[in-house]
Amino acid sequence: MYKIVTFFLLIILGFNTNSFSTIEIKARTGILQDFFSGEILYEKEPDRSIYPASMTKIMTSIIALDLIKSGDLSLDDKFIVSEKAWRLSTAGYSSMFIMVGDEVSVKDLLYGIIIASGNDACIALAEGIAGTEEEFAILMTTKAKELGMDNTNFSNSSGINDPDNYSTVRDILKMSHYLIKEHPKYYEWFSIKEFTWDRTGGDPITQGNRNPLLYKNIGADGIKTGYLAVEKYSLASSIERKGRRLIAVGSGFETKSLRSKESLKLLTYGLTNFDLVEINKSNNPITKVDVWLGKKQQVDVYVKEDIYKTIKKAKKKLLKVVVKYNGPIEAPIKKDEIIGKFKVVYDEELVGEYDLLAANNVEKVNIFTRLIKSLNYLIWGDV
Repeated sequence: MYKIVTFFLLIILGFNTNSFSTIEIKARTGILQDFFSGEILYEKEPDRSIYPASMTKIMTSIIALDLIKSGDLSLDDKFIVSEKAWRLSTAGYSSMFIMVGDEVSVKDLLYGIIIASGNDACIALAEGIAGTEEEFAILMTTKAKELGMDNTNFSNSSGINDPDNYSTVRDILKMSHYLIKEHPKYYEWFSIKEFTWDRTGGDPITQGNRNPLLYKNIGADGIKTGYLAVEKYSLASSIERKGRRLIAVGSGFETKSLRSKESLKLLTYGLTNFDLVEINKSNNPITKVDVWLGKKQQVDVYVKEDIYKTIKKAKKKLLKVVVKYNGPIEAPIKKDEIIGKFKVVYDEELVGEYDLLAANNVEKVNIFTRLIKSLNYLIWGDV
């Protein structure tokens, strides 16, 4: 018969009793996500097409970091700077100030992109990896489609104005989430506040990170600013505080000041109006379920995924989890065999369902023991 075990969740990260509120940000489009749960906490025209400007460089970095992770590229590899890349080392562009013929390491180019927002560094890296910037842009768009960025096309590596280089804040959020999740070590570079390029044929140049939130001591550690005259100001930002991480993306801020102020407002809204609940850590035993005709009377069960849910403040009593299985489970049982369901319920609504797996093998008892147990069951109902 079906057995149901219900747990009420009491562990809340950063709980307080602030009442839930709503906000409006001064931007054309914006979105906010709780990183661990993946839940969207705010959105304003999130699928409206935008020109991502220098937020494009997030994907440029991802292409290189993926290749480093796979072993197909090294931080110590060096690329020769072309005239095309050098031409963006002039006044009026965000630049690392590399020179034609320079041999620059992948590490320095990534620093130049991530910290100094160098358009010249983007082209040098793109050409070094793919031969031409056009071919590199194909890699970028292919990766975007892989990540579910269905409303994005990249035509260059830097985000310089081009009508064919477009995206949405929802798509920028998706690639930002991928960057943080898949490359946590290198993501730390996005929080570095300045970079000194010891350039060839000139004095070293030190430039500061353009992300204004890094200087506010609020836990912000990324990600990337952007500006185009047609798009105005944009920012993909992230904050980590007390075990929580939020990602916000906004575009169409009228001024630099508004970009900073409204992005901080959006992140603060997520922190003060919602709680993150850790429901399950992957592969940790959740409970034990009864076994029939096994050498063990019970078996531990678990769920493979990390499970987090984001809920409104002061609403923890509405969240519970249910373990449901048709038991007792008859042996033999194999490790990782699906033996039930793990359900997450919020305010009587099912918000998540996961396979419940056996944590280990359970062998069947021998024929003599099975006969005794069956006889006991028939007489006493004892399994």
